[in-house]
Amino acid sequence: MSLSPTLSFFISLSRIETVLSRKFDAKLGGLGFSDFLILYALSVAPDGRLRRIDLADTIGLTASGITRLLLPMEKVGLVRREAHDGDARVSYVLIAPGGAARLSEAIERAELYCSDIIDPAEVTEIERANTIIQKMSKRIG
Repeated sequence: MSLSPTLSFFISLSRIETVLSRKFDAKLGGLGFSDFLILYALSVAPDGRLRRIDLADTIGLTASGITRLLLPMEKVGLVRREAHDGDARVSYVLIAPGGAARLSEAIERAELYCSDIIDPAEVTEIERANTIIQKMSKRIG
């Protein structure tokens, strides 16, 4: 059965995401890829903090999924919780000092891994593909 180039592209994206998540889990020095994504999102967030629901949206998880991931991260000192001054129902998630240190180490490891699997001659193509993927991400919201 023949697939359109678009559907074939989405199947390839799904497969590579699955494989890369598994590989990154092994390469990030004990930090899971989802943990890495959470720490990175917090590190680049305005004021260095996000509401749980905004964090979930940022990395593409459900609110309950993000809560399940954050609990052990908070216990080991990677993230911390901060109450909202004006609304007791709202809390923020912030990267803790231990999380910032682990993220820095994980970025170094991830960059090395990426340089092993991406040919330097393909960087321009990768940048183009990333632009397309970011546009798609905005359309599917």
